[in-house]
Amino acid sequence: MNGAGRAVQVLVIGGGQAGLAAGYHLRRAGLDFAILDTAPTPGGAWQHYWESLRLFSPAAYASLPGRPMPHQNGHDHPDAAHVVDYLTAYEKRYELPVHRPVRVRAVEDAGDGGLLARTDDGTWHTRALISATGSWSRPFVPAVPGRELFTGRHLHARDYRRAEDFTGQRVVVVGGGNSGAQIAADLLGSAAAVRWVTRRPARLLPDEIDGRALFEIATGRVRDGGPRIADLGDIVAVEPVRRARAAALLPDHRMFTALTPTGLLHPDGTAWPADAVIWCTGFRPALHHLTPLGLRTGERGRIATDGTRAVADPRVHLLGYGDWTGPASATLIGVGRTARTAVTQIGEALNAPPAPNRFPT
Repeated sequence: MNGAGRAVQVLVIGGGQAGLAAGYHLRRAGLDFAILDTAPTPGGAWQHYWESLRLFSPAAYASLPGRPMPHQNGHDHPDAAHVVDYLTAYEKRYELPVHRPVRVRAVEDAGDGGLLARTDDGTWHTRALISATGSWSRPFVPAVPGRELFTGRHLHARDYRRAEDFTGQRVVVVGGGNSGAQIAADLLGSAAAVRWVTRRPARLLPDEIDGRALFEIATGRVRDGGPRIADLGDIVAVEPVRRARAAALLPDHRMFTALTPTGLLHPDGTAWPADAVIWCTGFRPALHHLTPLGLRTGERGRIATDGTRAVADPRVHLLGYGDWTGPASATLIGVGRTARTAVTQIGEALNAPPAPNRFPT
């Protein structure tokens, strides 16, 4: 593929779940579009998750618009590899025009009312842009005193693959969210010792709360007076975490003061030796390609938005980065709704007439 000089009505940057959901609605609207994906293969970030990871929800409640995720034989909650297969088939089913691997270096004002995306494979001109690059490429690790002194292994959650890689080691897992709880539970039985460290006491959601319930809460399907996610807890009690909780094998410890060459130093002066630290401390949105547009960023690298639309430049929509770009928009089941809204607004802005359904037969 040679993208030099190509022009489309709408350019989507990112070929993961958010980019594909946008592609579905763009295809349905009859708009001329292209999707640029930096990865060489389909599947988005799901192709990089650890081997034991499973969805919070049954397949039926983890689907993109238009095509339900098939059930995975023998499992109520599909694993990451099943999601990759689903996204690959989804992209093929709707003949979405994904170009890969293409890395977008910068998006600039074209000077004619449009935008110019400069890539490592030429330039693309577009009248509207959907940024759906997610956050996987920007892992966050906090500045902890002594971090550079620690002689053991440093990993982020994105680098973790399997518990067997830590057999016999003393492992610190930092982070009080889902990835921290799940990775700590996964390590039990393989690592010699696991210490789960959180800034505040970990709070598991009630066992009956899964991805479907979280989506309903996040999108307001639970009416006024119903629960809020923040009131219920932070961590979905998936099966490995429940087992660890039942066996009292996974107590959470408060954050340490510093790292030493050989381990942790706690506020009371006690030390805990460690061979590896796994940082389950989240991500920041991957938005460097938008820097030339001068969009103001706020807390944690976020760009001010009205729904998905950038306040400072209504030609730009941000999709799938979290609740600040649409309720539950960073989830498989949730991104479809905000993608539909974004495409509707783009069509109106482009004065595009209603088009027949252009899906393949």
